[in-house]
Amino acid sequence: QFLWGSFHFFTIMKWPHVVEKEEEEACGVKFKTFSDEDELEGMMKLITADLSEPYSIYTYRYFVYSWPQLCILAVHPDNEKEIIGVIVCKLDKHHKKQTNRGYIAMLAVRPDFRKRKIGSVLVRKAITAMQNDGCHEVVLETEACNTAALSLYQNLGFFRDKRLRRYYLNGGDAFRLKYLLCSPDPWLTGL
Repeated sequence: QFLWGSFHFFTIMKWPHVVEKEEEEACGVKFKTFSDEDELEGMMKLITADLSEPYSIYTYRYFVYSWPQLCILAVHPDNEKEIIGVIVCKLDKHHKKQTNRGYIAMLAVRPDFRKRKIGSVLVRKAITAMQNDGCHEVVLETEACNTAALSLYQNLGFFRDKRLRRYYLNGGDAFRLKYLLCSPDPWLTGL
């Protein structure tokens, strides 16, 4: 662990950062990647109810069709059309560092399914998928006043990289959070 500023700690996670089957089952939902347009309406409804920023259908389509492997859904175990949680991400080259940077654009879990670690599992599954695609770091922004989100991401190893003043349309500040990844170690993975 490293000290960042006066109060930020982070850990560079070792390969692999996977979710065990027992952890998935304990959440009481099934996890799957985005598969077709029919899922967009449920995703949009869930995210719109949870996040402060409005997104058009074109924004969703940009993410889910460009990076379907990085759009992960938590669905009801008896009805896969009932979306309980969702994470929407992308992966591209960082313009300054020429490294692969993952980005978590949206994360939402239905209120009646919270406190079951669904959000944590979605984030960890997304990080694993990004790492499998050669990601070096993951970033996101969250409202500075959203203590639940800050706690979730901090518990997963993210650290506060920067405060963004008046970042949101409502005038609220954001924190840019960052998560650093190691490359796979061939000695540990047997590759």
